[in-house]
Amino acid sequence: MPGSILGTSVRRVEDPELIRGHGTYVDNIVPEGALHVVFVRSPLAHARLGAVDVAKAREAPGVVAVLTAADLADVPDHRPFMVLNDACARPLLARGKVRFVGDMVAAVVATTKAEAVDAAELVEVDYDPLDPVVDAEAALADGAALQFEELGSNLAAGFRDPVDVRPLDGADVVVRARIVNQRLAVAPMEGNAVTATPGGPDEPYDMTVHVSTQMPHGLRAQVATQWGWEPERVRVVAPHVGGGFGGKAGIAPEHAVVVETARRLGRPVTWTETRSENLTAMPHGRGQVQYAELGLRRDGTIVGLRARVVGDAGAYAGFGGALALGPTRNMAQGVYRIPTIAYDAAAALTTTTPMGAFRGAGRPEAAAMLERMMDLGASELGMDPAEIRRRNFLAPEDFPLTTVTGSLYDSGEYAKSLDKALELAGYDELRAEQARRRAEVFGRAPLRSVSGGDRVVLGIGLAVYVEVTAGGGAPQEYGKVSVDDDGGATVAVGTSAHGQGHATSFAMIVADRLGIPMEQVRFVQSDTAVVPHGSGTGGSRSLQLAGSSVLVAADTVLERAREVVASAREASPDDVVVMEGEHADRGALGIAGVPDRSLTWREVAAAAHEQGVSLAEARDESQPGATYPFGAHVSVVEVDLDTGRVTPVRHVAVDDCGRVLNPTLVAGQQHGGLAQGISQALWEGFSYDEDGNPTTGSFAAYLLPTAVEVPPFEAASTETPTPYNPLGAKGIGEAATVGSTPAVQNAVLDALSPLGIRHLDMPLTPDRVWRAVRDAEAGTVADPWAEPPAFFASLPVRGASADPEAASVDV
Repeated sequence: MPGSILGTSVRRVEDPELIRGHGTYVDNIVPEGALHVVFVRSPLAHARLGAVDVAKAREAPGVVAVLTAADLADVPDHRPFMVLNDACARPLLARGKVRFVGDMVAAVVATTKAEAVDAAELVEVDYDPLDPVVDAEAALADGAALQFEELGSNLAAGFRDPVDVRPLDGADVVVRARIVNQRLAVAPMEGNAVTATPGGPDEPYDMTVHVSTQMPHGLRAQVATQWGWEPERVRVVAPHVGGGFGGKAGIAPEHAVVVETARRLGRPVTWTETRSENLTAMPHGRGQVQYAELGLRRDGTIVGLRARVVGDAGAYAGFGGALALGPTRNMAQGVYRIPTIAYDAAAALTTTTPMGAFRGAGRPEAAAMLERMMDLGASELGMDPAEIRRRNFLAPEDFPLTTVTGSLYDSGEYAKSLDKALELAGYDELRAEQARRRAEVFGRAPLRSVSGGDRVVLGIGLAVYVEVTAGGGAPQEYGKVSVDDDGGATVAVGTSAHGQGHATSFAMIVADRLGIPMEQVRFVQSDTAVVPHGSGTGGSRSLQLAGSSVLVAADTVLERAREVVASAREASPDDVVVMEGEHADRGALGIAGVPDRSLTWREVAAAAHEQGVSLAEARDESQPGATYPFGAHVSVVEVDLDTGRVTPVRHVAVDDCGRVLNPTLVAGQQHGGLAQGISQALWEGFSYDEDGNPTTGSFAAYLLPTAVEVPPFEAASTETPTPYNPLGAKGIGEAATVGSTPAVQNAVLDALSPLGIRHLDMPLTPDRVWRAVRDAEAGTVADPWAEPPAFFASLPVRGASADPEAASVDV
């Protein structure tokens, strides 16, 4: 709207507090006298658990208690954010077996952390080693060591489509690839941290939990359920949170042990994980093996897609294994018209860190699979990667549209984002430069005899994606707006920001509707004592849901305030307006055309009190379904054929998140998503040796990029509003991660295509790329396809029994 602050770039109001070191993280606000917990963790991936001797530890200086599974026999097993298989429940401390390196065996409680660390070294554990299974496909093979013998297999869940679904019939060309979407560590800046403080019968709460979480109210519900407390008798507070990315959704088993310890001892208890614990114990993300087959006609149009996907669930059937069955399937059609899709999926138990979610939660895996197949199809047909995509896009007039896999797309204009990305990148010029450089590198002599000189080739990769945000039926969120006695306003929401810029976004909405300056808008979140309910932050849901509630609440407050001013000034409410110009700096309502009869918001609040009118409104606005942001990315890389080193040179991202409220915040989310998406393509990957020992359990081995490694970002937006909410907004928090990873992978493979190399799995490290180049120059090029394992044929037919395939995972 003309003159509106919405849609303009506004600096984040939450940053000064953090920049000045005034943040209040869990570990900074531990109460005096709190006890400290240190966990004894298994050094083996799979073993029978014998005696756990804690006698020496209990006698150590400062030790108050040492707990094992035997001490917690009366406490229910851990229930994660989402349950994949009830038969694979995880005890709070290992019972009978350990199932991954890092599994908790005992908890040492002492007056200081140092004393707890020392005492933990005195705990003696008898392990009887069992065979580990670290590979998800191997876990489902006959004869694999079983994590839960009573299940009879390592299949946590799975399904297949009926055999009469034949998506490749009628195809002129079928391209096939086995694609690995590697396991990633979430690695937030701040790891898990929790302090539990018990209350008494005369106090308002049985337990107060300060915790680094994305979803305070959800965690409160889990605590109340596990200990049988009424939810209102549990208070959960999330102070500043140093990143979540899906890794802080729901209660962790460590949280539960801390709460139980505080309950037993009647004293505050705290725990903050170390970086090593974080890398090996916080649930990991991604971890899929995808067998994809794409059928095409000679003109490039798609006939159908067949996908058979194995999701690694890790130990105890981590809910991340369900992502292969749910969101990855749901988004398998992507932005294209695909008439038929057959999709089989299995979630496998492995003796590795339990799997959870990481930025995108199943949607990046779908995009990576589909965009790789589109490039393989283009190569097979001799088409430009942009052209084959254009020929298959769903058209704007197709929306709303229900996909073959059942997703209801709200709106989309995919060609617009691709055209803008290609224009910003200078696509035609890039292809011309690539041709020139290829002629220099490959045209001088037979490739295998070339030595020395500049053997750096250029790669250009595209990806066009759609993802889902705010999923789960008819989602809703709490938002409240109150005008305070001093003329400012307070916004309270059920979301829980940890870097996204919610305080800025919601203050902008209030400032826009009420005319109250942003600096006079207070922000309340993440405390169940002052925010009655909420679903937290995940799945890029916050602005479109909580923002809509704030918008409607603010409009409702404004209508009441107009009545108050009209009564005080003996005017019609229709004539009362938010003042602009010189009056706007302090916030005021007045009579249109009579500016000297205005009332400041302080005066309006006083008049409202006199008239008995409330200037506070709480809303739980909902929308009819999920929204589907989309976008197009162009990656430009250089590949050194002699060293295998990949250097990202440019990255153009055009992401469409519906109506843009604040371009600065959108760009910030794009930049963060790009860094993580590019990092998966080139550097990150969590791995184990054959015994199940982590080989990337520190930042010395688990490679995260710095500002030096990431390329310049050229981030832009198109705007295709959703009809589902009054803001027209979709989510942006995960979008750039979804689009960037396949664009970079495609760019590297594009650079290597003159050698005949068709596919390489991520991360595209120098060693992996160099070996592929060496083999290609020697005349050996790996086939991207391998026959899928036989176990897919024995999976139950989808829909024949309950399975989590339709679950929505908002993390």
